[in-house]
Amino acid sequence: MIKGLVLSALAGVVLVVAGGVNAAATAQNAVFKPGTQQLTYEVYAGGVNAVAATLQVYAPADSEYKLSFSAGTKGFLRALAPWDGTFETHGWQLKDGVRPELHRSSAIWREEEEVKEYSYNKNGDFVGYTVRDPDSTVERDLPPAELTQGTIDVLTATLDVMKDIAAGQSCDSSSEVFDGKRRFAMKFRLEGEEQLNASRYNVYGGPSQRCVVEVTPVAGEWHKKPRGWMSIQEQGRMKGKLPTVWFAKVSPDKPAVPVKVRVTSEYGTMFMHLVGYTDGATTLAQAQD
Repeated sequence: MIKGLVLSALAGVVLVVAGGVNAAATAQNAVFKPGTQQLTYEVYAGGVNAVAATLQVYAPADSEYKLSFSAGTKGFLRALAPWDGTFETHGWQLKDGVRPELHRSSAIWREEEEVKEYSYNKNGDFVGYTVRDPDSTVERDLPPAELTQGTIDVLTATLDVMKDIAAGQSCDSSSEVFDGKRRFAMKFRLEGEEQLNASRYNVYGGPSQRCVVEVTPVAGEWHKKPRGWMSIQEQGRMKGKLPTVWFAKVSPDKPAVPVKVRVTSEYGTMFMHLVGYTDGATTLAQAQD
């Protein structure tokens, strides 16, 4: 039950935000272009620091973009649920919005890795789907158009919101996403403006938008009874707390970024706190004891 709760809630964290190396190693070894926002997070489940995560955002105006999110369990939880995930997207920033070219997700569970890749063209068409597991690599037939046509990936949908906030708009938005089996609407809704204070858990202090995130099934293989992430979302709804992300504009000339995430279920609450930020000009870091 612990494994299922944490991984489902962590999937929710991935929804709101992006080899057998853990998240910290991924961030340390990667090479990023100048102007990349690099963020590090710690995730607390039931008050226990259970997951480390990183996010990199490269999105200069009117150019290509690239996002990468990686996370991995840590401490005693890693002994129970040894999981690492990386989620990467690159694509185009066009006059009519952002469009992915390639989205790649990698999940490693007990040293067994599964990689999924989704390909798109510049017109927004879904053009390829490949799955690689420890035994083989398979290029899947294109799913039916009703599942894929007009969809984007989760990271691109989140970047669209981050750019809107940086431009002075609200987070209110809706995008449709295909995850390999299902199509769903991913909706952000502004709950309010909130002034955050930096703390020993979170390095950011300043104005933010507090936004709830909701996933609504559209088509594909959905269970009649909510499972996994949908179960966690509905448990939060019963408690009056849908998954929530706080976005803030940390750098004046770059997209807003997630500075805090909260996912609530009947088993407790998971928080993702920002513990480090740099873009080459602005740096936020936790105070050293």
